[in-house]
Amino acid sequence: MTAEPQHGQRTADRGRSMIVEERPYRELLDGRLRVYGYSYDPQAVAQITTVAGHGWVTEAALMADNHVGYSMPIGGVAAYREMVSPSGVGYDIGCGVMAVRTSLHVDDVRADLARIADEIAARISFGVGRKNPTRVEHSLFDSAAWTEVPELSEQVSNRRGSWSLRSRAEEQLGTVGSGNHYVDVLVEPADGTVWIACHFGSRGFGHGVATGFLNLAAGRAFHAGPVAGESMHALPTLLPLTDAAARELGAADPSWSVDVGRRYQAAMRLAGEYAYAGRESVMGEVLALLETAATETVHNHHNYAWDEKHGGEVVHVVRKGATPAFPGQAGFIGGSMGDWAVVVEGVDSPLAERTLHSTVHGAGRVMSRSKAKGNRKGTRPGVISREMMRDRLDEFRRETGYPLEVRGGDVDESPFVYRRLGDVVRAHEETETIRVTHRMLPVVVCMAGSDVWDPFRD
Repeated sequence: MTAEPQHGQRTADRGRSMIVEERPYRELLDGRLRVYGYSYDPQAVAQITTVAGHGWVTEAALMADNHVGYSMPIGGVAAYREMVSPSGVGYDIGCGVMAVRTSLHVDDVRADLARIADEIAARISFGVGRKNPTRVEHSLFDSAAWTEVPELSEQVSNRRGSWSLRSRAEEQLGTVGSGNHYVDVLVEPADGTVWIACHFGSRGFGHGVATGFLNLAAGRAFHAGPVAGESMHALPTLLPLTDAAARELGAADPSWSVDVGRRYQAAMRLAGEYAYAGRESVMGEVLALLETAATETVHNHHNYAWDEKHGGEVVHVVRKGATPAFPGQAGFIGGSMGDWAVVVEGVDSPLAERTLHSTVHGAGRVMSRSKAKGNRKGTRPGVISREMMRDRLDEFRRETGYPLEVRGGDVDESPFVYRRLGDVVRAHEETETIRVTHRMLPVVVCMAGSDVWDPFRD
């Protein structure tokens, strides 16, 4: 392991300015804000400070994988009284990871990994706007939320034709999407056990829910479409859940505002259920492909708002890119395509309480997509080449002694654009907020192809 930089040292850290310190934890705002990690993004700290200063926020924290997100940083956690933040939850409502331990041993699949990678890439739909060629039936489509939130089933006509968020949800259930979303096959070297993991959220349905309620909060029509040119540092959007909260937020019509807040909660929960169903569908496909079954399952959202009890009161806890980690609760945390992954378990400790029982959701991006890959027009080249990415993955294979088959993915998802997972997990281990129960490494990584441009904000 490389030597720690000196206290307070600012480093380029692979392309994004980071503060690197010897301590894994610090408190700001008279203890109301807690920041974890041996490195942190000062812009992310500024974002979570802004979040903590708007609305009835009781506590806020920033996990060790922190980086800038839309309005609220990735790795951010905030507890609200009587309010919820759709900008905090973000556009990919219910994004999360499902991981299963199988009955297979690495020796059962080692010679067949190339075929397995090819079949996963062929069977599972990856990419922006992709539809599932085989419709997945699910009881979530019988939910009362479709009636409680009529905009979800409302037909919209535009240059793309006639559609609704419900029809989009029906078409895309069981597809994975683009960006950092993946299906991986992994091996736990301690015993050779094969694991499978998939990472994605509520697809175009969740994006439409977020966009619609952000529009309503801004006084626009639900289906007015996304706001062009909005800053990543936009102030938090808050929706009240009580008349008192509506008055605090200066609502002109408190009853209408509270109704919007409660309908957002219903739609968000439906999108969360949709994300769970999508991951379960994909996992079922991969288990069938490998002709095996799950012997242990870990499944969590990391973009969501939960009703939880902290400090003796029930609050609405928004986590954006942060994994719930209550005592005994398991969570899967993946690194980059050329890095380890872990299963962790929450613990009961004073600092764990100060995370609002949360931990990291990944390694944490340290380089923007455009810096790594270049701009879409091709007028500004990226700083990471395909050759650099290939060489780093070859190095990972030599370091671990295990094969690695990669299908899809591009330089903006290469190991160069992320912290090392071990560094961010170590910050939470050493503050005794989690413990690691399984360590594994990828042998198959499947993502959207390099020709797919991810247009969405986190």
